[in-house]
Amino acid sequence: MSKRILLLALFSILLINCKETEHQAIDINETSEADTYVKDNYTKKEVTIAMRDGIKLHTTIYTPKDTSKTYPILLKRTPYSCRPYGENEFPSKVGPNKYLMEEGNIMVYQDVRGRWNSEGVYDNMRAYIPNKTGDQTDEASDTYDTIEWLVNNVAHNNGKVGTYGISYPGFYTTYSLLDSHPALKAASPQACIGDFFFDDFIHNGAYLLSYWRATSVFGYMKDTPTTESWYEFPDLGTEDQHQFFLDNMPLSKLDKFYGEDNVFMEQLKTHVTYDEFWKSRGIIQHLKDIKPATMIVGGQFDAEDLYGPYNTYESIEQNSDNYNTVVFGPWSHGDWARNKERQVIGNIHFGDGISDYFQKEIETKFFNHFLKGEADGNTGLPEAHMFDTGKKVWQSFETWPPQNVSTESYFLQPDERLTQQATRNIATSDFVSDPKKPVPYTEDIKVGFTPRKFMTDDQRFASRRPDVLTFETQVLENDVTLAGDIMAKLNVSTTGTAADWIVKVVDVFPGETENTDDIQDHLKLSNYHMMVRSEVLRGRFRNSMSDPEPFVPNQKTAVNLKLQDVFHTFKKGHKIQVQVQSTFFPYIDANPQTYVDNIFLAKEEDFKAQTHKVYNDSSIEFTVLK
Repeated sequence: MSKRILLLALFSILLINCKETEHQAIDINETSEADTYVKDNYTKKEVTIAMRDGIKLHTTIYTPKDTSKTYPILLKRTPYSCRPYGENEFPSKVGPNKYLMEEGNIMVYQDVRGRWNSEGVYDNMRAYIPNKTGDQTDEASDTYDTIEWLVNNVAHNNGKVGTYGISYPGFYTTYSLLDSHPALKAASPQACIGDFFFDDFIHNGAYLLSYWRATSVFGYMKDTPTTESWYEFPDLGTEDQHQFFLDNMPLSKLDKFYGEDNVFMEQLKTHVTYDEFWKSRGIIQHLKDIKPATMIVGGQFDAEDLYGPYNTYESIEQNSDNYNTVVFGPWSHGDWARNKERQVIGNIHFGDGISDYFQKEIETKFFNHFLKGEADGNTGLPEAHMFDTGKKVWQSFETWPPQNVSTESYFLQPDERLTQQATRNIATSDFVSDPKKPVPYTEDIKVGFTPRKFMTDDQRFASRRPDVLTFETQVLENDVTLAGDIMAKLNVSTTGTAADWIVKVVDVFPGETENTDDIQDHLKLSNYHMMVRSEVLRGRFRNSMSDPEPFVPNQKTAVNLKLQDVFHTFKKGHKIQVQVQSTFFPYIDANPQTYVDNIFLAKEEDFKAQTHKVYNDSSIEFTVLK
């Protein structure tokens, strides 16, 4: 394989599997001979824009050839490249969606500081600097300086700018709201990273091993602008990543794949608590007095970024008086930007034309109103547009979570019962957790960067394991709609000094459910156990993310775990199930169950099987729509 083909292959893997969406990868990297719309209708120009400290950022500008009117600017800042490079090279699509492209807008892409063809030093989730002085820079100032240059130098612009982006570009979109340029009128952070201690690489203190290969993307630095990839991905030598990571436990065995030159890996290994390093890189806490209109977008089955969009919306809603809306659909990471007619996650079909509906009736209307229209906030769009993933219908709300909800508690009882009343007598449900034989997060044999389909996977394989506790209601006599977050209030004990606690909420289908064409060959929808939501808490962080502490062996201890919002109806005839386990491998690394200060320095002898108990006064608090 030639070097050029290898580099292109690696880059395609990066975009499609790591952080960008499939749609975006096509937009930026492929030009179909049959689809020359962009080339026929847009003029392309590549420029470098100097920031206030003199660093120059590569910027690609697509301007409509029809110069009879003015257009707003839609800006996307990305660490994933503005490809294709070269003013004679055109992608097949530009902009957030085909409707905004076809009606005419000035589309701008920029390689952020230190990435690809831009100058400067890259800093992963660069910390925001309030009250900057002189030539101090951050992503907010870089965005401001970019917009200032664009509105003063790009012909036929109407002086109004919108920003957008999915995942990491969504983080830069959120960043554009801080110290925002007066010309910035609308921003849509989508699947936006909010804090890497809770998004992507870490969840509530637990290291997401499934993102280990993606560390190549963010960890290796470059010295000069480049249009070619400067990093390589580790070769696992197998298509079975579960076995690969089992063979490379403890985590220190993986050091042979990444050296100290991988800056991000060193940061992960060094900052193992929610210390100032992580706190300074979080953006949620800075979202105050936001002026531009915002529309936050996310997928209910996004394995990568659920924390970010929910908390971005909530923070803006609580601390600003701008136009602020939220949209969540039945999507995995970035599905809404794709052109698939049939919306399927894993084995579950949610409907047809859902992404096209969002692009045409929501996203395009939002940007047009604030960039071309009255911009008075009367968009005709709801405050919260949410997809019920059980009934498989859209519903609109004036607030999110909705106002007409109540909190209902379900207790984890012996004999696998989930009831709204706890027994008076103290009892426990026990299981032995062996980190050397961890519970898989999926039955699939695969290798990749970021898992997706498992978010709706059948959980029967897990419920039938002795190291997974299962609690289930009777068959529901009426629909039960969950609309908001879920709080697991566990009371537990362990024979060890450390443990992870994973809670899954599962929709158990009736036995008479008929198959669709989307079901995997070895499965049936009859009695399907669809995962609705799951989350982990590394037990040492049960009281503080900054100050971890061991468990006292055999001592009853409270462990509270928040699961991100859902909007899901458990329909009449279904059952609500809750699963509790202590391994979820290799989505999450295996906890040795012996307390160590740094999981990356754990030794083989630290990994020991322990007995865990869940007491019958443990409960799950659901936010139920009335």
